[in-house]
Amino acid sequence: MLFKRKDRIVFIGDSITDKGRKKDPLKLGSGYVRLIHDYLTASYPELGLKIINEGVSGNRVIDLEKRWTLDVIDHQPQWVSISIGINDVWRQLDSPNNEQVYPEKFEEVYRSLLEQTKQIPDCRAILMEPTVIKEYPDATGNRLLKPYVDIVNRLAEQYDAVLVPTHLAFVEFLKLETGQDLTTDGVHMNSLGDMLMATTWLKAVEGR
Repeated sequence: MLFKRKDRIVFIGDSITDKGRKKDPLKLGSGYVRLIHDYLTASYPELGLKIINEGVSGNRVIDLEKRWTLDVIDHQPQWVSISIGINDVWRQLDSPNNEQVYPEKFEEVYRSLLEQTKQIPDCRAILMEPTVIKEYPDATGNRLLKPYVDIVNRLAEQYDAVLVPTHLAFVEFLKLETGQDLTTDGVHMNSLGDMLMATTWLKAVEGR
């Protein structure tokens, strides 16, 4: 187990991380962050870990940049878990006339966030691959997503971050053709999708 007593873990991302956190008395939402919180609390109660959810629906990496000081640095966490990239691609499909975040910009901004994170004392990053856009691996959205997944992998290696292979986990699940959906609309998680995200995160952290 990587975590130490009283560690603060900030989760930041888009709606998949948010999952209704503002309506939740614990401000955790009902998604994968809540599942991780409950597992860690039940399994390691002696650690007294503090889980903080800073997901915001609709965010792209450029939105994280605007709120990084308030929603990450000001918490002075020991860990920051980042899940971003879906909207950076999805906006290319549903809002093609808007200003877009293509892979080069995505990497530039993401790298800047990690550089800022290095300035937090004793803080390490946990980088989650963006999941999927539509539940078949060769969908247009998933083809466009591939460079973003590669960037997350590359940055995880360069910054000695824990890599959570969520995209890989989703694609491997979909290839099994179980007949079970992971999302409600091709992007947003149902309970099974949240569980797959949470278990993939926990395996990456506990197996490190």
